[in-house]
Parts: sequence; structure tokens; C-alpha cells
Amino acid sequence: MSKSRPKIDDRQLSIFQKLQELPDLTNDAHQEGQLKVIDRLRAAIRASIKNCPLSRHQIAGEMSHLLGETITKEMIDSWTRESDEINRRPGRHIPAEYLPAFCKVTADIGPLQLLGQTAGAFVLEGPEALRSEIQKYDDEINKLKNKKRKRLIFLREMEK
Repeated sequence: MSKSRPKIDDRQLSIFQKLQELPDLTNDAHQEGQLKVIDRLRAAIRASIKNCPLSRHQIAGEMSHLLGETITKEMIDSWTRESDEINRRPGRHIPAEYLPAFCKVTADIGPLQLLGQTAGAFVLEGPEALRSEIQKYDDEINKLKNKKRKRLIFLREMEK
């Protein structure tokens, strides 16, 4: 009995494709402020919240539990305010040590991916991403082995 393997989505990027997408940070001609990502980070946080089934109050509660300190809805609101609103009211950036809890609660690593990409790295969603890529390579190898086997059979038939 053959073991069936899960189908791999061909639209999934490989690690090597992700590496090609990284910005080149080796260039010495850096522009002032090019790594200022706060507006894009706020947008990524807003997108994570929008795609999360939990309310901001629930996100704050779950984060509080994971971090062992109080996170409020108002704090989350301050992390997501538009930059023009910040000029009128004192704003607050999300502390870096809160990001892992935020991403875990919202089930979205977009904010961490943004920071990693800006720094010239990339963030994968755990070992499953690597397992998926390894599975994709195994599938390609099996396809090639099958092609080779068919050609060997055909060659033997031709030689008779």
C-alpha cells in the first residue's frame, strides 16, 4: 500500500525566492531615514488586527496573559494610530519585546516579517515552512525518478 503525501502548493515561495526579495543593505550609499519603518509597522499591525477574529480587547487580554503584564486596548490603539494623529497627540510605538506575543495572539507574523526584511533577513513560520519546502523537493525527485523509470522501460522495449 502506498503512502499518500499531502499536495504542495506550487504558488508557495521557496526559501531561495525569499532570499532574492531581500533588500540589498550592503550598498554604502544609504539614504537618511531609509530604515524608518514605523508607518509600515503600524500598517502591518493594523492589518494583523483586521485579519484576526479577536477584538482589540481580546488581543490585549491574551497578550497580557502571555507577557505577564498588563496590555490594554488603549495601548494597542496607540500603536496603530496614523502618523498625522501622532503629531496631534503623544503616540507610542509597540515595544519590540511585545511583538512576538502580538504575532502569536493574532496568528500573523507580518509585523515581524516587515522588520526582518528591512534588516536584510526573513522570517519563516516555524519548521513547517522548511518541511513544506523539503516535501516539495521530494516530490520533484520522485517525479524525475518516475520519468527516468519510464524512459528505461521504453529503452528496453526499443532494444528488443
